[in-house]
Amino acid sequence: MTLDIPQITLNDSHAFYEVGFGTYGLTEEEGTASIRAAIDGGYRVVDTAVNYGNEREVGEAVRASGVDPDEVIVTSKIPGRAHGYDEAIASTRESLRTLGLDRIGLHLIHWPNPSVDKYVDTFRGLIALREDGAVRSVGVSNFTIPMLERLIAETGVAPAVNQVEMHPYFPQAELRAFHQEHGIRTESWSPLARRSEMLAEPLIPELAAKYEVTPTQLVVRWHVQLGSTPIPKSASPERQHENADVFGFELSAEDVDRISALERGRLWDGDPDTHEEM
Repeated sequence: MTLDIPQITLNDSHAFYEVGFGTYGLTEEEGTASIRAAIDGGYRVVDTAVNYGNEREVGEAVRASGVDPDEVIVTSKIPGRAHGYDEAIASTRESLRTLGLDRIGLHLIHWPNPSVDKYVDTFRGLIALREDGAVRSVGVSNFTIPMLERLIAETGVAPAVNQVEMHPYFPQAELRAFHQEHGIRTESWSPLARRSEMLAEPLIPELAAKYEVTPTQLVVRWHVQLGSTPIPKSASPERQHENADVFGFELSAEDVDRISALERGRLWDGDPDTHEEM
């Protein structure tokens, strides 16, 4: 059964979805097959990055799926080594060639690289690419509130998306509030934290039993109700379906708060490419 994942509208008037698909670690023929299964199963946001080394597989999966490429919001990311206006444009053109697509649905700055301090010029490059039609929506990843404020002040453009670490251990309340105020969509990488650790929390299986869903579905639904698009990853079509089959139930406000109260802080330090998008 094909998933019907609801759409939302970004601040640039383009469509986005309430759940997406992470591809970190999905490579070669098996990776292509897993990504295609996700698209065939109904996912329409597919997340990749230059640094994941699987843009080719993502592009192949989109073409093999038979779904109109314009209906799949392929998300890729500019690596830290490509910061700067001209460098961002060159990196994006190379991503388009690797993907084999005419346009990237959502293109992000993967990491702000504050020590280099070129993320504003990099974002200006993304804006130029959007105006040129090579990119549909532009955004960032792993940006803090002061960085977002600077981008908006110096370019006059609020990113459509900020993709950040977010899960019940790190619910990002302050950042989400800023996003909401400025029309920026929160997108969650590592939405299930460390799955085995998360499932050891007594509250998660307790609430999953209450709502007659799996623990994974409970946590994904928590993201949705907080206004974030999670991008869980799985190579299994059955698990892919389970991860996004979360629109037939609703958590109470009290239970959303109880899950958020598991907060401990971020789990991943340093390079954002070292995490697993589970």
